[in-house]
Amino acid sequence: MQIELPDHEEFLCFAETLANTSGAMLLTASKTMPEVKIKSDASFVTNTDRAVEKKLREMILSKYPDHGIFGEEFENVNTDAEFVWVLDPIDGTAAFVAGIPVYGTLIALAWKAMPFIGIIDHPLTSDRWVGVSNHSAFHNGKPITTRACNLLSEAYVTCSNSDFMSPEQLTKFIKLRDKVGYVQYGASCFAYGILASGRSDFAIDAGLEAFDIFACAAVIQGAGGIVVNWKGEKLSFEMDGTVIAAGDKNYLKRILELLNEDNSSGQLNVDNQHIRPYKNTNVEQLQ
Repeated sequence: MQIELPDHEEFLCFAETLANTSGAMLLTASKTMPEVKIKSDASFVTNTDRAVEKKLREMILSKYPDHGIFGEEFENVNTDAEFVWVLDPIDGTAAFVAGIPVYGTLIALAWKAMPFIGIIDHPLTSDRWVGVSNHSAFHNGKPITTRACNLLSEAYVTCSNSDFMSPEQLTKFIKLRDKVGYVQYGASCFAYGILASGRSDFAIDAGLEAFDIFACAAVIQGAGGIVVNWKGEKLSFEMDGTVIAAGDKNYLKRILELLNEDNSSGQLNVDNQHIRPYKNTNVEQLQ
């Protein structure tokens, strides 16, 4: 049953205003060395992460004081509200610290705790993906759609970082990896943008939180794809960290089956099989 979503035009216009603000801040910050600290979860945080999110929160609460905010760097606010903004000021902070331009800002508006509106903004490459779940998606103003996957053995898959997976999750991922054509690692949220644009087939990740994926999910679902966890469940603020984004919904069932096959025969030797960029791919398939 299709859920009737609320009107999105005003919210989407405001979300783009937020992205314009964060984009200008990131462009300025990219010209200097950031101040870096290590958070309790061993991830990086910079003064720019906090400054961007602080500014976006101020703008949101000024415009929509009854809305909630779920963000990475500060305490969540009013997350039981009908509308909740979900913010990741810099998705790919490690890349930002190193000066590798595959980082961006994720801005989402959740409606009833579901991804509704999303923006993936990459100011350094002048790429912006905008989407409304189950409605439409755009890349730099041009409509986009996900692509069909002809064969799983030829699928182009992305994974942000398999180091974020637990040993059990990594075992499952390796079994899937060995069935597809190619796995591209890295790229953070940029990888989800190219999936929405029809340049890849699936994205598989673990260790994520709502602020890492809600914006990406709205864009991909607006482009015709689907985003769930490894059990096939919808995303939520209390998500388990696992994510499957599929451009072709027809292959989701098969992906879920591969990830959840019986592992009673024992885990694979992940130390020897952890990093392996591709399989079953030849030059002709990549052309």
